[in-house]
Amino acid sequence: MLQDRRTAHLALVVPTQGRSRLFFFLGPAALVSVGYMDPGNWATDLEGGARFGYQLLWVLVVSNIFALLLQTLATRFGAVTGLDLAQACRTSYSKSVARALWILAELAIIACDLAEVLGSAIALNLLFGIPMIWGALLTALDAFLILALQRYGVRMREAIIVVLIFTIAVCLGIELWVVQPKVRDIATGFMPRLDANSLYIAIGILGATVMPHNLYLHSSLVKTREIEPTSAGKKEALRAYFIDTALALNVALLINAAILILSAAVFASRNIPVTDIREAHHLLTPLLGTAAASTLFAVALLAAGQSSTITGTLAGQIILEGFVNLRLPPLLRRMVTRLSALVPVVGTLAFFGEESTLPLLVGSQVILSLQLPFAVVPLMRLTGSSALMGDFMNRPLIKVLAIICAALIITANGALIARVFLEWEHCSMITAFLAVSIVSGAGLLLAWISLVPLRVNSVARCIGASVSSIT
Repeated sequence: MLQDRRTAHLALVVPTQGRSRLFFFLGPAALVSVGYMDPGNWATDLEGGARFGYQLLWVLVVSNIFALLLQTLATRFGAVTGLDLAQACRTSYSKSVARALWILAELAIIACDLAEVLGSAIALNLLFGIPMIWGALLTALDAFLILALQRYGVRMREAIIVVLIFTIAVCLGIELWVVQPKVRDIATGFMPRLDANSLYIAIGILGATVMPHNLYLHSSLVKTREIEPTSAGKKEALRAYFIDTALALNVALLINAAILILSAAVFASRNIPVTDIREAHHLLTPLLGTAAASTLFAVALLAAGQSSTITGTLAGQIILEGFVNLRLPPLLRRMVTRLSALVPVVGTLAFFGEESTLPLLVGSQVILSLQLPFAVVPLMRLTGSSALMGDFMNRPLIKVLAIICAALIITANGALIARVFLEWEHCSMITAFLAVSIVSGAGLLLAWISLVPLRVNSVARCIGASVSSIT
């Protein structure tokens, strides 16, 4: 398999025979999947369930289908070409366009990190009574934890992530066993329906589920396994990666569905609005009649925040090095990203109070959804190029599905933006001008990366250079 200097020293050698071959391919999707169950997901699922009952369950399913398609394309590109998506974007677009995509990707990382900071701070407050501002500041220390974990290699990180995911699943499973929601009521949530009131939360669920930086991350993580540089070897690896992705994302779907169902069964059924994750935590004990429900809720939330911190750090390094070709020490990179997220979190908590956390969490996920097309479109075009992918290029059906997926994401985001503009009653001319300029600039950039021919020869030379460095 093709590798670069960032992953070559971490590569796992796949056994030449036996059933253990599949086992050695499993793991990258587990690291990616934690981004699909981070505190941002908790916020959107809790508010969606409390406000609309089971109505938005179908959005989770559709979002998971989108995620499975896009993450599979990311693994295909990384495994076949030996490049990650960030590297390919840098070489396939002009310098100015690549820099714009890099800035948007960094904004997505900060938005995700913001959710991790808030989620961990909330969990520390619920479990130990630590004030949220201090809890948020304490999360900066996890940079040292990430640095320590990197010394133990890929398998150790994957094992820790699996343990944290298992912790989340067990806690939520016990919660649902206590609640015992009605299957008939749950089934009504799979009937597609959406209105103006639920659009914002639906977009938040989409952004929380299909996260743009996960596409960059997954395309790089597959390079931690050595693959036979033959067509048969690559086909075997791609089949194994698909199984890995399907298993991990379906576990994430079940966890997200469990949070939404829990919220719908406990809060929506009693017409109790949830405006704060801590409020949901405090209400579980009196409503369910056991203090264990609240404790399990907080433990799962803390596990979600810490697990997504690990993958957020990896994604940040991949994006920075891929787009800018700049390698920073992991600790420095982590501290810069975490401080970028801490500023809005601490500022919001200081000026608006701790009750502002849920709107901030949901808003961060909407930002992720708005960033998503700028990762999806390049991925779709690169994997559809026969010059780069050869026999592994997207088949016509996959191309159509990818176009539909991208079109639906862009349309949903456009509808949300249009609604925001229509609801603006009082804003200054300067604010309106800035908003229109930003939206127009983003639209032009999206049109450019969708229509301008890719610099395929530059990408091919980069692939060739990667091959030469290995051989």
